[in-house]
This record gives sequence, structure tokens and C-alpha cells, in this order.
Amino acid sequence: MKKEFKVNADFNDTRLDRWFKKNIFLIPQSLLEKNIRKGCIKVNNLKKKSSYKVKTGDKIFVSVNNLNPPKKQTVKLKYIPTKKILSSTSSLFIENNENFVVINKPSGISVQSGTKSKKNIIDVLAHTKEFEGCKPFTVHRLDKETTGILVVAKNRSYAQLFTSLFRIRKIHKTYLGIVCGEFPKKKGTLINDLISYDGNKKIVSKAITHYTTIDSNNNYSLVKLSPETGRKHQLRKQLLIFGYPILGDNKYRLNFNIKKKENELMLHAYKINFTIADIKYNFTANPPENFSSMLKKKYLKIFL
Repeated sequence: MKKEFKVNADFNDTRLDRWFKKNIFLIPQSLLEKNIRKGCIKVNNLKKKSSYKVKTGDKIFVSVNNLNPPKKQTVKLKYIPTKKILSSTSSLFIENNENFVVINKPSGISVQSGTKSKKNIIDVLAHTKEFEGCKPFTVHRLDKETTGILVVAKNRSYAQLFTSLFRIRKIHKTYLGIVCGEFPKKKGTLINDLISYDGNKKIVSKAITHYTTIDSNNNYSLVKLSPETGRKHQLRKQLLIFGYPILGDNKYRLNFNIKKKENELMLHAYKINFTIADIKYNFTANPPENFSSMLKKKYLKIFL
């Protein structure tokens, strides 16, 4: 293989080895490192380290002959949405500009494809007119059954920007949840050490969530939740620990929280706000109809 490639804007400031795997060929890191050291992969005709961050317009020269694919190469097929699904997608958009979109994600669809779920919102968005000429980049996630605000970047630079803003906690999200039980206080903060595992390695992560009780009765409460940290399943885990699991949660629940007719997760990402280049962005996503119906059924205040 003797070819010349040009780095486009989506991969600006990306490591050379990662750029190669994304654009040329997915080969073992050791083999890639060997070819880079030998000068078989150059940037602007100069030898670079694998950690070198390529820039828009860089010319990558590849002269490699030992890039043989594995005998059993697994091909990951992307989800192809139907015309019916695409026709209903236009109603999800809250904001659409040249750098990102904000959508009101419905329940029952994952943000990205996984081993248990092929259908996902990213592959759906990739086929919409809003993403014509660009590709969707994930910057944060919502659980499959959680509804509400989801931000998706249209280019790599904004994806990196959003990732940085989330990391330094400059993006603020507000959720609405219908929980089992009467909340004892009007306002408060949940602070917990949440445990997860990476293989056999135990990981303890501090989780902080501020809450406000909007309405409550003997059996149920409508609460506003503002997570300060962003742990996996944070709200669901913390509310279970607190003794007030989210209604319809089939994973993080107490034994009494089991009703076949109420198996839809009552958790909605309601608001998000952040600032980019001195411009303040504030977005709100109305809860789905079943959320409002559940409030009425449980004799809780309709807040809208």
C-alpha cells in the first residue's frame, strides 16, 4: 500500500495512531507503532511519533505492505432506520445549527448501538436532512428508557468542546422524576459513593445530586434533580439508596415497586444550559404524554 491521505477538519488534533485506525485500517497497536517507527507512515513526509496530533490539511503518506486483515474480522453493521422512523424524527429537534443539535429523545431507543440494542439515535440522526454533509458525534448519554434533552455535535471540534465542558462541570442539566414514596424534605442534596466494576477492579465514584420536591403525597413524589457529577445511572442508583426509587425502574427498585402496567421509567431530562463564546444557551424539552398522564394518575401537580 502506497498512498497519500489528507486530514480533514473532523480529525484536527487527533493522535496519529488513532487517525490511522479510524481512516485507514484497524490493526494491532504494536504493528502500527512498528510501521510508524520505521517511517512507513509519515506526516508531511516527516517521521512522527504515534502520539503526534495531526492537523487539518496534513498529508499522511502510507507505505505499508503488511496490512493483512484478520482471518475472522467482525464487521459492525450500522442500524438503517426505516422511512417511517425518519419521518417522525423531525419532530424531535429543539435546536439545529451548524455545530450541534438538541433533540427530545424518546423512550426505548439507545443513544449508541450496543450488544443488546442495534437501534440507536446516532445512526438515525446520520440519515436525517439535519446531518446532511456531516456526521453526528456523541457528547453525553441518556439511558435507553430515559426521555428528554440530548445534545449531539456535528463536528469533531464541537464534540471535543462539549466533552471538555461536561468534564469541568460547565454544562448544567435538570431532570424530572416521579419517585415512589413521600420525600421528607423540600430541598436537599444526595451524596453517595457509587460502586462499579471494570472487570475485577472495583471502582468507587463520588456522586452528588441536588433535589427539589415539586409535589408529594403519601405514595409518590415529583422531584426536580440537578446532578453535579455525571456517573453512570447516577440518579437511579442514588434515589434507590435514598429509599425512593424512580417509578417504572425495572433495575434499581424496591420489591414494592413492581407493577406490570407501570414499567415505563418516569425519568425525563428536562433542561440543559451552557455558555459557548459568551453566548448562553438554554433548552427545555417537554415531558412525553405518558409522563404527564402518570402525574395525573398519581395525583401529583401538573407543573407545565
